Amino acid sequence: MLDRLFGKKTPEADTPITKSEAEWRAELTPEQFRVLRQHGTERAGTSPLDKIYEPGTYECAGCGAPLFTSETKFDSHCGWPSFFAPIEGAVATSTDYVLAYPRTEVHCSQCGGHLGHVFPDGPAPTGERFCMNGVAMAFKAKSD
Repeated sequence: MLDRLFGKKTPEADTPITKSEAEWRAELTPEQFRVLRQHGTERAGTSPLDKIYEPGTYECAGCGAPLFTSETKFDSHCGWPSFFAPIEGAVATSTDYVLAYPRTEVHCSQCGGHLGHVFPDGPAPTGERFCMNGVAMAFKAKSD
């Protein structure tokens, strides 16, 4: 509804992977659907991905596209998995006004799933903090 109020173009419309709401509901858990497809947010501190620091890749839970590598992950102490940079081309952004002020929303560039938000308070070298919902991702450990 807020998308319609603010005239926001939904990122899902411009992605290579498109599915119906019924298809997404059949493939995702209810919490994954709420976050990825309805732009929800999981409660802080609930994702086990927040404390994983072993080598690997964080992938979109909706489509499996690689999003972030462990090399860019850091502990922001915010309660959500945080990264200072995505894999090149892996994410897209849009502006949301859910909290009555503009925030930069982060989406999977392949399926348009809502991942979280990016803030300008991260570490070097980018100064950005990609604050992601763990339920919107899956971790794939690096194999030796």
